[in-house]
Amino acid sequence: MARRPRRNHSPAFKAKEAVAAIKGEKTLIELAQDFDVLPNQIEQWRDQLLEGVTEVCRFPIRSDPGGVRTKIWTILEIFHVQLRRANARG
Repeated sequence: MARRPRRNHSPAFKAKEAVAAIKGEKTLIELAQDFDVLPNQIEQWRDQLLEGVTEVCRFPIRSDPGGVRTKIWTILEIFHVQLRRANARG
């Protein structure tokens, strides 16, 4: 059996996968099948995203060039609302 050549995924693809994993609408296995990657890889990207978010959130928003931190805070608020709704549904 021939090995598949190594693929380099774009940062946008990794972020999309990581966000989908955080949302929790599908399992890691389902996401891996949908996007043809290994579940471990999605888990690593998710962990890297969460680690990066905590670094960004340590600094005040007023020193935010281009509004990046503001956008991240907005995304975090959306996730928080979605998690609360999912937990309320039970």
